Amino acid sequence: MNKPLRRIAVFCGLLVLALLLRSNWLQYVQAEELSTHAKNQRVTIARYAAPRGNIIVDGKPITGSVDSKDPLYRYKRTYVDGRMWAPVTGYASQAFDANQIEKLQDGILTGNSDQLFFDRTLAMFTGEKRKGGDVVTTLNSAAQRAAFEGLGKKKGAVAAIDPQTGKILALASTPSYDPSAFAGYSDKDAKAWQSLDKDKDKPMLNRALRETYPPGSTFKVVTAAAALEHGKIQDIKAPTDTPEPYILPLSTQPMVNHASGCEHASLIKALEVSCNSVFAKLGDDVTRDKMLETAEKFGFNKEQFVPVRANASVYDKNMDRGGNALSSIGQFNTAATPLQMAMVTAAIANDGKLMQPYMIDQLRAPNLDVIEKTEPRELSRPVSQENAQLIQQMMESVVERGTGGSAKLDMDGVKVGGKTGTAQHGENNAKRPYAWFISYAKTDAGSPVAVAVVVEDSDASRDDITGGGLAAPIAKAVMKAVLEKK
Repeated sequence: MNKPLRRIAVFCGLLVLALLLRSNWLQYVQAEELSTHAKNQRVTIARYAAPRGNIIVDGKPITGSVDSKDPLYRYKRTYVDGRMWAPVTGYASQAFDANQIEKLQDGILTGNSDQLFFDRTLAMFTGEKRKGGDVVTTLNSAAQRAAFEGLGKKKGAVAAIDPQTGKILALASTPSYDPSAFAGYSDKDAKAWQSLDKDKDKPMLNRALRETYPPGSTFKVVTAAAALEHGKIQDIKAPTDTPEPYILPLSTQPMVNHASGCEHASLIKALEVSCNSVFAKLGDDVTRDKMLETAEKFGFNKEQFVPVRANASVYDKNMDRGGNALSSIGQFNTAATPLQMAMVTAAIANDGKLMQPYMIDQLRAPNLDVIEKTEPRELSRPVSQENAQLIQQMMESVVERGTGGSAKLDMDGVKVGGKTGTAQHGENNAKRPYAWFISYAKTDAGSPVAVAVVVEDSDASRDDITGGGLAAPIAKAVMKAVLEKK
């Protein structure tokens, strides 16, 4: 072979080698990335080529699939009471992908998960059409309806937990949206999506998990726990060393109380009428670092995955003494999701044991075999059993004799503990305050439900915005729904 031919042969050999390397790279290294790429239309076509499995509540599906006869996307997702369940299900859209449970459990719902490999293989031999599996939730339909209808036209959110297991019983957010409105890919679906995206009230925001608010006086429960755990209070009925007025550390500013009788008030009385001065001074006495330690045991400063991600609630790690005193009454930089405050309440109601919150009970194959089940798991012990029971006494006093009377349940053998909160915010506290209420119901068998409610906005006048007036009746309805169902 002459020299020019040899060079051509070598060059062609290098091209073939490069082609082999490239094809192997695509098939074995980038295969997963390309097959799941958002712009790979085959992924979406495959996702909607067969009916999706369902999301189940109380044994009944709250989702469905309808045959649209479309040549590309055969089946379209449908929802039962979509607005009520959107904070739980999320959406599955042919044009706009999916989120929340619909996204996280897409493999199970479409039948493409490796966990359903045996079912897919068996279907190849039996000739059955591919089916998706089901996601069985921990949600309680009666509690969810009570939360959603209680919020009504108000802007706000509700989170309810079973303190003994961590099961999420309700997760409501208003205003909400119907995922069915943009489940397809027509112009009508696109307009519905654009309208929701531009809505200033943010109906697609999951306020129960993804919005953090100043928790106001509901945070005083955490401060009480820190004071008891770190030995600053031994007797909840003994007078505290709290002057009136109490001057905030590093300032000349007195702490304003909206209740009377706060000077040297006992811890139980201070929670009952919500004395700012007592809890601000206690937070300073405990110190920032120990307040931080207690807050983080309750779950602050860490994202929660239920399995949908919830924003991290915040207790500032670097603030000065004045900031810590204000944070100890739920102001300054302190911020919490409704889920976080439900976790705080659940830990107190469960005698100091905080369980990991979760809302997927099990994953089922199309033949209804359970392929994965969530087992309750302890997350932390933010407060001892003895101190948790002392805080229960205090929270029950709030409902019996204090600001939380509208949450009282007239049910035999049921005790209710709660705490109101009215959280000021905005420059010079100029914005309409948030109304909070946290509570639990307890029977001789323990506590089956802990609730956190926040009303971000309503048509009430500013003077009428209180946790006891706006949020407590919603919490009461949710607790009642859970107890009646049991």
